[in-house]
Amino acid sequence: QVHVAESGGGLVQAGGSLRLSCVVSGTRFEAATMAWYRQSPGKGLELVAEFIARDTINYADSVRGRFTISRDNAKNTMTLQMNNLKPEDTGVYKCTAAAGHYRDWGQGTQVTISS
Repeated sequence: QVHVAESGGGLVQAGGSLRLSCVVSGTRFEAATMAWYRQSPGKGLELVAEFIARDTINYADSVRGRFTISRDNAKNTMTLQMNNLKPEDTGVYKCTAAAGHYRDWGQGTQVTISS
């Protein structure tokens, strides 16, 4: 059964960078579909970036060109590199992974951008 665990996040000033990591276990990493979501104050859950297929990536328009999602198959880890952060990027970031009939969500990590 797939399991995910996030790390990273924190408080940075606008224009700064943060890196989030998500370790995926319990399944063959190469076969898992994975994504990052965020929930901002007063908003619903929003897709940030995802692997649609192994090497096909989709970004939300609001982060395209600033965020980069990547995966390291050797370390079973998915990473979200966030550059040029804006106050509107503030929220709880969650990773999710699915394999077969199973999907897991991380507990989330807080990202706060000060203006």
